[in-house]
Amino acid sequence: MNKEMHICIEDDLKKRFHATCVLHGKKMSQVVIELIEQWLQINEASPNSEGKR
Repeated sequence: MNKEMHICIEDDLKKRFHATCVLHGKKMSQVVIELIEQWLQINEASPNSEGKR
């Protein structure tokens, strides 16, 4: 099930992000999901990484 998420960013940042996504043939939501997944791979706590941060 997909849920919506709303964020507030500067208008200029949104315009730049949208334009760059268009250049790469991707939807903004697709890129945001990719970025969140990458960030989680680096930062999400796993059972083996307890206390290592």
